[in-house]
Amino acid sequence: MRPLAALIGLTALSACKADNPLEETGATPKGYAFAEPGDSPPLRGPGGPERVFDDAELWVNCARLHGDEARDYMHHNLVMPYRGHLVLPWSPEFGTGGISFFDMTDPCNPIKEGEGWVQQMRESHSLGFLHLPEGDEQAGDYMVSTGALGVLIWDITDVTAPESIAYLTLPDVVYPDAYARVVLSVAWQFPYLYVAAADNGVYVLDTSDLDAPVLVGSYSFDPVLRAGGVFAMGTRLLVSSAEGKRAAILDISDPINPLPIPGGLFQTEDAGGDSWEAYHANIAGPWAFFARKEGSGGIMVTDISDPTAPAYAGDISIEGNGGYVFYDEGLVFSGESSIARIYDVSALPDITVVGEAHLPGDLDTFTPYGNVAVLSVDEDAEDDIASAVLPWRSEPDHQAPEVLMVVPTDGETGVATTARIGVGFNEMVDAASVFAGSIRLFDDEGEPVEGWGNAQESVAHYVPKAPLKPGTTYTIEIMAGGIMDLNGNRVAQTTRSSFSTAGSR
Repeated sequence: MRPLAALIGLTALSACKADNPLEETGATPKGYAFAEPGDSPPLRGPGGPERVFDDAELWVNCARLHGDEARDYMHHNLVMPYRGHLVLPWSPEFGTGGISFFDMTDPCNPIKEGEGWVQQMRESHSLGFLHLPEGDEQAGDYMVSTGALGVLIWDITDVTAPESIAYLTLPDVVYPDAYARVVLSVAWQFPYLYVAAADNGVYVLDTSDLDAPVLVGSYSFDPVLRAGGVFAMGTRLLVSSAEGKRAAILDISDPINPLPIPGGLFQTEDAGGDSWEAYHANIAGPWAFFARKEGSGGIMVTDISDPTAPAYAGDISIEGNGGYVFYDEGLVFSGESSIARIYDVSALPDITVVGEAHLPGDLDTFTPYGNVAVLSVDEDAEDDIASAVLPWRSEPDHQAPEVLMVVPTDGETGVATTARIGVGFNEMVDAASVFAGSIRLFDDEGEPVEGWGNAQESVAHYVPKAPLKPGTTYTIEIMAGGIMDLNGNRVAQTTRSSFSTAGSR
């Protein structure tokens, strides 16, 4: 068993400033070659559901998901896929909790394969995953989640016994504050971790040493934007507010020094240009989705393809009170406190309701998982059911993931030499299938650029291990037969784009 890292109390950023790993000298070793696109580690579980449902089974809750029988407080949030299992975090706002792994071969009869518990855990609104291959000194599988006063890193190499290996407290985070001074979500672009910490703004951590993450940067909004969600894609970071009307896109070209983008601060609006509060948000390629809170449920959509000019893309107002949103192949899954809905957003700005689902309690989260989805309540659960499995479509998912956006964008110039690559897909992808082989980066002499790969929900990341060369054109390839979704469907065709770095040789 690996020991839990000691509690680290940080009081000042200047006291813990670390060097940027991408500022180290060096380059990809000569003779380096990418792996084959499909050489990702095999799934450890069965993957997404393959069961076909008849019409009578659709839109009817068929199973519950439960954490530790003695220690699960019945406050649940999202679920996530990783290497063939469904991952369920279970922790309330007031702290303590754990994670469980489920075999979803038959999603209406889920089988728990393992779980872990830690006192410092707090309600999770996002989870980041990482696989480091054999040969790496930290080889294994890892997950990051929120903690009571900061963040937790878990070793999930053994799904039967996941354990927390590091707990980093962050400045000015207050326990058990629910909104103002608390960690609300994370975005892992390994080795960097971006943390939404409400009125504290955004913290940046270097997680190169997974046992000892270090605070290396931060960004504060003036006036305050209560940072509820963070979503990294390449050199951009979307920050959404918790129960606010504003959101911002930051420039993270220098990963430890987020900067505002002129025009990147925007309001969440309806078709008439009126601003409305959003509870939480998510991204899918060029779109940001916001769960409408103030006065009604429904969603608002913003086109963020141009970070200097975010633009209205669609909205729908309907009875409810927004919670969390997830995107899957043209559909948005939204928990709205007393009800959950699936919306068809494939023909923006038109948005229609596909179906509705129910679970007693504060139903804030509705997470897609193949042809089923998981309803979760974070308070007031009845009959010990805080998460329920709902079949919503008859046929299993056999569609390959599709690329919606690449950052840096095709033809972009003046890109920082510390840039990372972000690829937005039309569905969640398996983090372990993102590596130097399924994504490839070449310089203008055809030399491969070695890097780390990981993913969070629908965004894949590729981070060069050394700075790029100035004044150089680079080619990105997202390879056919590489990155896969939770059902094991792999990207069907290769996507290529290019960008040029700033400066001259």
